[in-house]
Amino acid sequence: MSSAETGGAQIMMNRRSLVRGLMLLAAAAPALAACGSEGLHPLYGATPSGVGLDKRMAQVEFAPIPGRVGQRIRNEMIFQSTGGGQAAPPVLRLEVAIKESLTSTLVNIQGDSLNQIYAIEASFRLININDKQVVFQGSSNARAGFERFVSVYSNVRAREDAENRVAKTIAEDLKIRLATYLSRAA
Repeated sequence: MSSAETGGAQIMMNRRSLVRGLMLLAAAAPALAACGSEGLHPLYGATPSGVGLDKRMAQVEFAPIPGRVGQRIRNEMIFQSTGGGQAAPPVLRLEVAIKESLTSTLVNIQGDSLNQIYAIEASFRLININDKQVVFQGSSNARAGFERFVSVYSNVRAREDAENRVAKTIAEDLKIRLATYLSRAA
């Protein structure tokens, strides 16, 4: 086979690929066009009511969550929704209940745990303050592993660090879910 024949075959393959790609694009165009009108829109743009999402997030009141980790989740949510600024008068209230668990892994022959996994399951409800109706609810899960040491202080600090990481993960997940709901709600 000469180089001219090989080049011709390659040009033919490139044309076929181009034609297939254009046909696929033409078939997908109606679906992509529909996304702009009602399907996909920027998360942090204006909501259907015309109010910016940051203002809608600032109108959410966060109920106290018991325990140190619960307080970390609540503080993180408040900061993420207001940016550290003043909150607006509340229209919605987010109530979160957490269930914590600790699992030992990598147990040595003496029965001592070398690693542990700290996990939280957070159930949440978003309540309209005016009519006390639940408008959105769900759950979120997060876990973080940490190593066990001989030093008691090191163990306490390692667990606290895992708790802080899990609290931040839960707060970020709740913020995204809340923002998604508020961006669609009128």
